[in-house]
Amino acid sequence: MQTFDQEDREAGRAKKRLFVGLVAGTGTVMLLLLVLVWAVPVVGLANIHARAPQVFSVLMVLLALSVVWATGGLILSVIFSRSLPFFARARGMSVRLLLPLMTVFARLVGISKDRVRSSFVKVNNELVAAAARRYRPGEMLLLMPHCLQNSRCRMRLTYTIRNCKRCGECPIDALIGLSDRYGIHLAIATGGTIARRIVVQRRPRLILAVACERDLTSGIQDTYPIPVYGVLNLRPNGPCLDTRVNLDILEQAMRSFMDPACYPPEESAVSAAAGGTGQGKGPQCGDEIVRGTGQGTGGGDRI
Repeated sequence: MQTFDQEDREAGRAKKRLFVGLVAGTGTVMLLLLVLVWAVPVVGLANIHARAPQVFSVLMVLLALSVVWATGGLILSVIFSRSLPFFARARGMSVRLLLPLMTVFARLVGISKDRVRSSFVKVNNELVAAAARRYRPGEMLLLMPHCLQNSRCRMRLTYTIRNCKRCGECPIDALIGLSDRYGIHLAIATGGTIARRIVVQRRPRLILAVACERDLTSGIQDTYPIPVYGVLNLRPNGPCLDTRVNLDILEQAMRSFMDPACYPPEESAVSAAAGGTGQGKGPQCGDEIVRGTGQGTGGGDRI
């Protein structure tokens, strides 16, 4: 287990180094483009007005400083794995601006899209975790891809997860167990459109999503500013066919974001006996806790 954890940490550091390198490279290219944009017209601007070159130069310097501030702040946030003062919007900047530019830059230097996306998901997760927010179960959403379902299964789970016969042939059975145990709504999406509809109807404050690099990246972009913590699926049979998920990693993520007062009652009782403050699923968790899984596009039994 220690060997696995060490390998996982090393892989995580490699992804962070890739992300930092791409951000730095993208920022450098942007600065060079700004210098080029500044240099070409400055000579001709003097013919328009005597001060036109100076005004244009000031604007270019301000833009260059903005690029340095933005990329530098994001790099520092990634290195220190925390949301730093004055850089609170680092995740939004990486989602909206830098990721598309980084993808283009990576293509120019021969880095695959999947490596860029995997690196982006890793960094996004750290920035989401760095916000140090805790949520009630009713504020969280477990969003799964339909490729986790056994490809030979005849049950349709998109609109109601309760159609699952819980035969144990795919991860859905265990995911329902996690959903029931922690009281977090579970939904399955067949694509981006269904996923967006689920998010709009559920209106979660945090999404725990399982998918491939491409779908996680697009999902993080589509749902911003809602924080999304992504868990990459496992593909022993290739993409989009009988995929798997590391349930230990997913449960660890669920617990790290959940208010400890909302942990399952038996764990709260153990915590209280040990001198902890856990109170179980009670009033401290709020009145709107989802029990079970309900339907994929809304609903659920509330207590």
